[in-house]
Amino acid sequence: MSTRSVFYVSDGTGITAETLGHTLLTQFDQVQFSPVNLPFVDSEEKLDAALLRISRAADQDGAPPLVFSTLIDRRLREALASRCKGVVFDLFETYTSGLEQALGVSANHVAGRSHGMGNLHTYTRRINALNYALANDDGAVVRDYPMADVILMGVSRSGKTPTCLYLALQFGIQAANYPLTEDDFETGDLPGLLVPYRNKLFGLTVDPERLQQIRSERRPNSRYASAEQCRKELAAAEALFRREQIPFLNITFMSVEEIAATLVHQAGLKKRL
Repeated sequence: MSTRSVFYVSDGTGITAETLGHTLLTQFDQVQFSPVNLPFVDSEEKLDAALLRISRAADQDGAPPLVFSTLIDRRLREALASRCKGVVFDLFETYTSGLEQALGVSANHVAGRSHGMGNLHTYTRRINALNYALANDDGAVVRDYPMADVILMGVSRSGKTPTCLYLALQFGIQAANYPLTEDDFETGDLPGLLVPYRNKLFGLTVDPERLQQIRSERRPNSRYASAEQCRKELAAAEALFRREQIPFLNITFMSVEEIAATLVHQAGLKKRL
């Protein structure tokens, strides 16, 4: 498998360049990529340093690196395009001129708008949602459940916490999670604490083999991580979801981004960012 160096060049965090560039490169699995993020390239001196790194990679690889750029400053963009020993993909220039024509106004060309603090109200909402997810992570405190947009249910290590955090950071959604335990399965009924919030409940499940692998990394050779215990808990959880008509997802082969997007869509949640 051939290897190509990839550089994400930005005068901000580089998150946009990296996200878009990575998304495009996933379509080329016959090539192995070696990525480098070069954020905060906001002066000629920093651009010179970036160009030097790209040049060295080109010489070392024997092939021009791929360079995904979200530089805003026109002088820096032009210098990158004219002096770079890589193949440059200017992600902003590709779309900005077309948008200017469609909207009939000129772009502001201000760096850092996408991943900066931007609107203080929106940023505060995101941080509040994150704090909410952290404070309601284990089901021990339910007094804040009336403020939840969604309450995730599932056995231990079924992906509830990372999903809640992602929903908070990316969408500003206040997500709590309730870990189902053997005590919850004894009666076969929905835990009493959750009954008032039935319309907010959403379940996560996973294949037993995957759950055993995850638990074994945390507590190897324990009853908690045994194949029998994983199968038993998952069967009880899924039976509860079906009996109580709680929508649920099997997240075995899903990334946290896919889990969150699917959950938002199926639960009809409103994105707050």
